[in-house]
Amino acid sequence: MNRLAAGFCDVVNPYGGRVLRVSLSSEDVSGVVFWTRNPAPFVEGFAAVAARRVPFVVQVTLTGYPRLLEQSTPDVERMIAVLREMRRLYGPHAIVWRYDPIVITNYTPLEWHIVVAERLARALTGVVDEMTVSFMQPYRKTVRRLAAAHGLTWRDPSNDEKRALLERLDEIAFASGMRLTLCAQPALTGSETATPRFVSARCIDHGRLSLVADRSIVERRRGNRPGCACSESRDIGAYDTCTQGCVYCYAVAKPEDARLAYRGGDFNSSFLKPPKSLLQNQNSASRFT
Repeated sequence: MNRLAAGFCDVVNPYGGRVLRVSLSSEDVSGVVFWTRNPAPFVEGFAAVAARRVPFVVQVTLTGYPRLLEQSTPDVERMIAVLREMRRLYGPHAIVWRYDPIVITNYTPLEWHIVVAERLARALTGVVDEMTVSFMQPYRKTVRRLAAAHGLTWRDPSNDEKRALLERLDEIAFASGMRLTLCAQPALTGSETATPRFVSARCIDHGRLSLVADRSIVERRRGNRPGCACSESRDIGAYDTCTQGCVYCYAVAKPEDARLAYRGGDFNSSFLKPPKSLLQNQNSASRFT
């Protein structure tokens, strides 16, 4: 909210550490896409963005996983109620439901996902029109935390198993008036299976933003990773800042670092997470003050 009022924010490129200033003025922003596990605390923020006539879309992750996988995520029923209210306030195109990442464990086998996804889809019928999915990628930091979780075993299913699950999830989404989209995993939409109804997800989607704005949003494209169909954007998030403690998270290397960043956060800073060089300079200055 402070950065929106200031009209800009500063972000640190995680690959090299370069600092970039990003304008948040209404003249420079075509639209905003938020990612969250819990939109409830940001109700005032959505209203502030809407008041500036800047269209926004909220990508909300809702999986219903056991606490062994998700330590601090909000109650599912409460989140469904929040999403219904957001649908009432901002219309049918402002929310995308993310059922991802799909994690196959001894607590959440393939069949478990069919049952839970169908229950969630029924509850969200008429609330969202898109269900975005992806399978967990075996990043080293993710696999390390999964291996350390007591009593949890994880496996990466074969592509055939993944496609079979996607076909079932596609049927579930279709039955609830949703389109199933797959985020940046093109190997699973190939010719090995019958032509599915689901397509590659566009998480940054100028078409959806245009529907929210009720006017045409001009798209810019750039080279994306394979399978990513997103429009060009500027990411103002930061790694190691979320404290919800999901064991499969790729964006947090050390949960304790995220907790420290949160407790030491400065809401008046132009950074969500300042670069280390800036923090070191501040600490040095404080020692002589």
